[in-house]
Amino acid sequence: MSDKTAVATDKAPQPPARFSQGVRKGNILQVAGQVGFDPATGTPVGPGLAEQTLQTLRNVQTVLEEGGSSWADVVMMRVYLTDTAHFAELNKVYDEWFSGIEGPLPARTTIYVGLPAGLLIEIDALAVLD
Repeated sequence: MSDKTAVATDKAPQPPARFSQGVRKGNILQVAGQVGFDPATGTPVGPGLAEQTLQTLRNVQTVLEEGGSSWADVVMMRVYLTDTAHFAELNKVYDEWFSGIEGPLPARTTIYVGLPAGLLIEIDALAVLD
C-alpha cells in the first residue's frame, strides 16, 4: 500500500482550516476545493464570476502541478456555484479555459451551494496519474 502525502504550495490560497490543499496516494491526487482567492492577498479577486472562475482554475492548476499532475490527468471536477443564474457564464469561461486541452475532458458535476460572503464559486478536482 502506498503512502498518503499532503500537497502544499504557497502559490495557492492557504486552507482556512485543518485540511490539505491536495492529497496524493499512489497515482491518485485529490485537489481540495479551491476558490477565487488571490494567493498573494488571501482575498477574492474581482467582484464577478468570470474573474473568480479563472482564479479558481489557476489555483486548482497550481495544486495539480505541485502534486506532479496536470489537467490531462483530471478525470472528475466538481463545481460549486452560489447562484443558478451563473451557470451559462460559468460554462463560457470553463469552455474557453479548456479549449486548448487535448484528449478527453474531465467529467464534471455542478452543485448549487452557499459559500462565505464574497465567494461565488469553488472547484475541486480528482486526478489519476499514469
